[in-house]
Amino acid sequence: MTEGETKVFRLAYVPGVTPAKWANIWSERMPDVPIILATIAAAEAVGLLRDGGADAGFVRLPVDRDGLSVIPLYVETTVVVVPKDHAVAAVDEVTTADLADEEVLHPLDDTIEWTVRPGLPAFTRPATTAEAVELVAAGAGLLVVPQSLARLHHRRDLTYRPVSDAPQSQVALAWPTDATTDLVEDFIGIVRGRTVNSSRGRTPASPAEKPAQRQPQKPTKNRSGRRAVPADRKRKGHRPR
Repeated sequence: MTEGETKVFRLAYVPGVTPAKWANIWSERMPDVPIILATIAAAEAVGLLRDGGADAGFVRLPVDRDGLSVIPLYVETTVVVVPKDHAVAAVDEVTTADLADEEVLHPLDDTIEWTVRPGLPAFTRPATTAEAVELVAAGAGLLVVPQSLARLHHRRDLTYRPVSDAPQSQVALAWPTDATTDLVEDFIGIVRGRTVNSSRGRTPASPAEKPAQRQPQKPTKNRSGRRAVPADRKRKGHRPR
């Protein structure tokens, strides 16, 4: 950042992540540093961070962590998106075995790490989840995705149900390790729920910078053998005999 340039914080996030609450807290605590939000495709998020296109970003794991610092945040429920008149819509949840005879779409931007994909391969692999949802609405197959993506691409003619034994998608905060700036530390604190007065995440003050603590004054004995009352202790009235 050149001298005189306005300082900003650039935050990228993949579809399905809602950064509004963290961005609002940032705006309250850092009114002089605007936060710029940018949606990025899951497959492009790591490249954007490594190229310096964002200060930090919300990504979906797993990712190549080379050169990145990553804090896993939360795990999402995996759901199957179906037409509202489909048999799956009549139950509360399904298993991958329940989808064995169904054609299941596999978009190229899928972020779930499958060992064995459920169902039968559909006739095509759509480029994006958004395109896959359109194909589900057209009756061309079902779609298994993280719940936040099902909500993001909600349609009145579609619904979704949890897939109880499917792998789950985990969301994490990532940033270039070599670019762990004070602003990045501030944002980490917000995401972790630290209060505005918390010093965690910043370099602690050295011992010389900490205010000296007053040592408690030890009572001494006078000539009569009785303990003398420290001067800073409040005097109490005499007890009546």
